[in-house]
Amino acid sequence: MKINDNTADFDALGDDHVGTSADTPLRSDAFVLNSEEKIEIIKNDVRHIMETLGLDLTDDSLKGTPNRVAKMFVNEIFSGLNPAIKPSASTFDNKYKYGEMLVEKNITVYSTCEHHLLPIVGKAHVAYISNGTVVGLSKMNRIVDYFAKRPQVQERLTIQVVKELQRVLNTEDVACVVDAKHLCVNSRGIRDTESSTITAEFGGKFKDIETRREFLDYIKLDTKF
Repeated sequence: MKINDNTADFDALGDDHVGTSADTPLRSDAFVLNSEEKIEIIKNDVRHIMETLGLDLTDDSLKGTPNRVAKMFVNEIFSGLNPAIKPSASTFDNKYKYGEMLVEKNITVYSTCEHHLLPIVGKAHVAYISNGTVVGLSKMNRIVDYFAKRPQVQERLTIQVVKELQRVLNTEDVACVVDAKHLCVNSRGIRDTESSTITAEFGGKFKDIETRREFLDYIKLDTKF
């Protein structure tokens, strides 16, 4: 690819969102270190970055930042990398024999773009049609939150939510739409503060245009997929 010499901040990855898999790319030794060990290493790395930028880490406002950032990375915004905290999604018999669509909309999404490590903020809308089992409503929110708390690509996040619910519910009839703002677009680069990104994954019956339209009507998203 030819790169214009005037775009000095253009990097090789740029805004290329092509991924190789629906799975988050992790090394085989990703969990050799425990959380405390990771925090200590990341703390030193953040300190080095800040010192390289010329910041005075003896200042009262800055001296605790490396430790705060390291703890935030491991215990909060990237905690979804740890399979030990994956939410257990207990299912129950569909005793009411409810056979229509169940929709959980406006689930808050806080994630992090893996290309620039800047926030992704938006809403997820999830639906399924019972195949004899149902899942607690809060578990749907927890599944979205778990997969969001890692360096992400929005397309991958959308697919991961659907695949996990398909596994839990033992049905292909699951759908997810995510509408989110990417600060790598809003606060840097093109700095377009108004744009947002919509991604969708439709499984089973949701591939049928009428079922899909019903779902989109429920979430009031007038978008053609």
